[in-house]
Amino acid sequence: MTDPTPTNAATSAHTNTETEDQQKKEALAAFTATLHSVGTNLEAPLRDRAATITANEAALQRQEAELAEHTARLAKQNAQWMGLADETREGLKEIGDVQNWAEMIERDLLVLEEMMDGVEREDCEREDCEREDCEREDCEREDCEREGALMDVDANGYQSDAQESYDERDGHQEMQNGDALVNGKGKKAKGSESRGWLRWW
Repeated sequence: MTDPTPTNAATSAHTNTETEDQQKKEALAAFTATLHSVGTNLEAPLRDRAATITANEAALQRQEAELAEHTARLAKQNAQWMGLADETREGLKEIGDVQNWAEMIERDLLVLEEMMDGVEREDCEREDCEREDCEREDCEREDCEREGALMDVDANGYQSDAQESYDERDGHQEMQNGDALVNGKGKKAKGSESRGWLRWW
């Protein structure tokens, strides 16, 4: 009869080895599942971010195209402004210095103003001269009429006794000869009667 103890010991050792292997496999599976779960939890936000980045890439491409179009428009407008600036610069060169141009216009206006003042002064002087000539002619006419009246009185023999009196208020000159009054035109004044042989004429 043989001793069963070594066989049982080997069987027990083999069983323990299998149990340890099973535990290792289970631990490895649990660890793998844990890693997979953690990876899945981390993968979901990353996928969302990747999808967002992909969508934003299309939007960025559209914005890039729009930006390129706006840049081309701005470049074209800038070229137009540069052309306008060149034209303005050429115009200023043709006109010359703006300040000198304004001073020249101001001088011309001053000359024109002085010319108009001179014309107005000449008109005023001409009117004054005409007025003085008219007054002088009136005075000469009155003097002639007065001299004619005196000559008429002298022709009738009254100059030797004639005395002249002037009425400044009425502007008439009267000649008094005794009781007879004769005005500046050689006519008998009102309110007086001729005496002597002249009254029969």
